Amino acid sequence: MLFLLPVYFLAAVCISAWLIFPALRATTLRGLRACLHGLRRGVARSTERAGGHLGGGIGWLANGYARVTRGVSGYVKSHRWQTAAVLAVVSLPTLFAFLMRHNHTFVYEPDLRNPSVQIEALLAGERLVPPPPVPPEAFTTAEVVMIRPNIVTASRDWDLLDPDFRQRLLLAYQIMRDQYGYQMALIEGYRSPERQQELRDKDGPAVTNAGAYQSYHQYGLAADNAFLRDGKIVISEKDPWALRGYQLYGEVAERVGLTWGGRWKLMDFGHVEYRKPGIKLGMPPPR
Repeated sequence: MLFLLPVYFLAAVCISAWLIFPALRATTLRGLRACLHGLRRGVARSTERAGGHLGGGIGWLANGYARVTRGVSGYVKSHRWQTAAVLAVVSLPTLFAFLMRHNHTFVYEPDLRNPSVQIEALLAGERLVPPPPVPPEAFTTAEVVMIRPNIVTASRDWDLLDPDFRQRLLLAYQIMRDQYGYQMALIEGYRSPERQQELRDKDGPAVTNAGAYQSYHQYGLAADNAFLRDGKIVISEKDPWALRGYQLYGEVAERVGLTWGGRWKLMDFGHVEYRKPGIKLGMPPPR
């Protein structure tokens, strides 16, 4: 990309100069006409001397090329300051990008505007309360243990979540229940930095790629969620009913201002997080 940008700018400058300056245009056209004339004469000679047409054509091509080169060179010499100024101006963006290539910093600025006035009013009004806790034995079924083997010891304490995030997540739960008939369940909320590091070291990408203080779980701003069906927790998206639920859940989560893990390259359908201003990953949460 850094190679193509200068080429593009130089081509743009040459074309612009050719269109703007009549003298350069006339010189270029004369050179091209001479080149074509040489080519025609070379082809004509080929009918007379089979062995000489290639050399003649090449000679006339070289002559035409030389004329064009002399014309461009002469123009640049007579307008050297203008040419240098144009080249400097068009090269500045590429030079700046090259110098800054190792110093770039991407800052995520969350968009906290809610697309729905109703959602904004709900968040600013009634304080939603967490649903009754799911019985512990629901987290020990074969399906749950196979997918999330360490989920039994996970924290599901709603009080450890950030208040703003808790209300948005509860609102998503309410919408999923009232509009789509899905009962949601919190399977993990706050996660200590020690547990975060342990999960990465032990399970790796199957659970998380983030180490301690590299996840919003450590700030009470993330939660992993699943569905309740007939008293059982359904996690796997291989279940068509659950897959449809996750799709709806992702849309609802984004409507209430949350980031959904289902859009990530390493998809995490049940994960949502609230990228709250002032929170910087890698640093202990403010007291």
